[in-house]
Amino acid sequence: MSQEEENNESIIEFPCEFPVKMMGRDTPKFHAIAISLIEIHVGPVSDTAIKINTSGKGNFVSITVTITATSQQQLDAIYRDVSGHEDVLMAL
Repeated sequence: MSQEEENNESIIEFPCEFPVKMMGRDTPKFHAIAISLIEIHVGPVSDTAIKINTSGKGNFVSITVTITATSQQQLDAIYRDVSGHEDVLMAL
């Protein structure tokens, strides 16, 4: 195995179900952005794949979208876009 192949290996077996969690302010704008950032990479997301938890005071929200990930490159691209968006305060 070449060094490049070894560096591109993932400990995750694909395809697999993978949760992507984003946190931000609890606004309709953030809800729409969070879903659209994922749909860019995986296509339409069903309502059953989305879990929303609001903070105690209702100012913040976490949105978890469970996707069928097909590759490490796909996950890397999702996290680059999600982490780079100004409305996403944190991504896990």
